[in-house]
Amino acid sequence: MNKNKGLLLILSTAFISGFSIFINKFGVGVINPYIFTGLKNIIVALLIVGWLLMMKDWQILKKLKKNQWLLLIGVGLIGGSIPFLLFFKGLTLTSGVQAAFIHKTMFIFIAVLAAIFLKEKITRGFLMAGLLLLLGNILLLKILPHQFGLGDLLILSATLLWASENVLSKYLLKSLPARIVIWGRMGFGSFFIILFWLMTGQAHLAGSLNLAQLGWVMITTVFLFGYVTTWYLGLKYVKVSVAAVILLLSTPITTLLTVLFLNGSLVFSQAVGLSLIILAVGLICLYSLRLSKYDFKKKSIFSL
Repeated sequence: MNKNKGLLLILSTAFISGFSIFINKFGVGVINPYIFTGLKNIIVALLIVGWLLMMKDWQILKKLKKNQWLLLIGVGLIGGSIPFLLFFKGLTLTSGVQAAFIHKTMFIFIAVLAAIFLKEKITRGFLMAGLLLLLGNILLLKILPHQFGLGDLLILSATLLWASENVLSKYLLKSLPARIVIWGRMGFGSFFIILFWLMTGQAHLAGSLNLAQLGWVMITTVFLFGYVTTWYLGLKYVKVSVAAVILLLSTPITTLLTVLFLNGSLVFSQAVGLSLIILAVGLICLYSLRLSKYDFKKKSIFSL
């Protein structure tokens, strides 16, 4: 039952992400991207601190071992700070479409890392879904990458760091509550972003936003809070490789929102690509539910 709950939470993350990417396009267009990202992270980190106080989880923090503290700092460094900086810099050096395609390959790196460090099996069904996802994204984004420059390298580096952070977080979730891992990701991530502001002389920009810009920060912060809470709460019960595939459902959602509200167009090949992505995510969900029922039956028989 916990796995079913986890799948629903990850599906919620995908829907939140789809809407969030669509909304963030407006905010990042009127605010310095580093300030925009940093402020959202800081506000969410403060909300998580309030959550920890309400749930009295500070007692857990007092009992953390040295290696757990180091791993939480690592989650904030490679998940909540450095990759964002690399990604935004990379976007200035390569096309948005090529960057999007590279980012969408993250599920491959997560699957490989999870197989090595978490012993998650890569099944034939997963490989089939992976091929459908790659083909779907090629058709949807109308691109087959044929060149690789510095910007692409930065985007790939960010993608690899995010993939590593997800696997590391999954490892931590085996022994720690999701709230603690979220706090580590957002809290330490915010700390490192503030350091970056100070080192690059951008900190003063955070206090010079107008009301309209602050409004975009607050709106997108709500989506970010929803994203990290549903993602890490769900990741505690779902394989990280499976969760990474389900998260790609956000792509069709963002695309459909763009078509509906920004007068975007959708050619036949892109519609086929969307269908393939939805099909791949559906296959992974059905496969996970099937395994969940099988495990439940095994436990029930054993308990008798």
